[in-house]
Amino acid sequence: MASVPAHARSAPDRLLAVLGAFDLEHPALCLTDISRRAGLSLSTAHRLVAALTEWGALERDDAGLYHVGLRLWELAALAPRALALRQVALPYLEDLYEATHENVQLAVRDGPEVVYIEWLSGRSAVGVHIRVGARWPLHATGVGLALLAHSDAGFQEGYCGGPLAAFTPYTVTDPARLRRMLAEVRRTGVAVSSRQVTDDALSVAAPVRGPGGAVVAAVSVVVPQTDAQIPVLAPAVRLAARGISRGLGWRPEKGT
Repeated sequence: MASVPAHARSAPDRLLAVLGAFDLEHPALCLTDISRRAGLSLSTAHRLVAALTEWGALERDDAGLYHVGLRLWELAALAPRALALRQVALPYLEDLYEATHENVQLAVRDGPEVVYIEWLSGRSAVGVHIRVGARWPLHATGVGLALLAHSDAGFQEGYCGGPLAAFTPYTVTDPARLRRMLAEVRRTGVAVSSRQVTDDALSVAAPVRGPGGAVVAAVSVVVPQTDAQIPVLAPAVRLAARGISRGLGWRPEKGT
């Protein structure tokens, strides 16, 4: 709930509060829940929800619950950072999927979180708590480790020194160990996250570079932890990341 009183918030702030009431754990909400989670009176929430529904930002199902509408998805698909990446990356992601028949993911960093912008999965692939648009803390996923390892030093130090959430008994929450893992990512060019989000999955990820060489995204494959063959997966993931990077305009220096 917002700390600013509802009456003191601007109209855009109140609209954004309504949209912000929805998240991965709350994809469907009744009007009362929207009001409570947005910190708005029921009458104000009703008025804003009606306007958002008419525009297409929200949709109401037969049970009376509201969901994020397709109009927002259409707008989000136009985000230049995601649009260009997805268009360039998709052929390489498909190649990686055909080579592994496992979950293949593309993600970018947004502050202290990783945001998934593309995901390919097979029927027999290991189950993951991922969907397009999902967010996870950087330290808990392969793509997140790849992105964190290539963030600027000040950001890395601040992140490592902050609270590190645990999702399984194997989630790395020790700052010193996390720093060592990030150094290993930079040394090898791949990040390995084992059982950090679920205790049956392992992720191998590699960074994607933009035209100037800065890391702009990361690609990964997620496999069952018991079947993981990192020496086989790592070159395939690196190859996909390198192909996407070249597609974005990156030209490696000779010898790299």
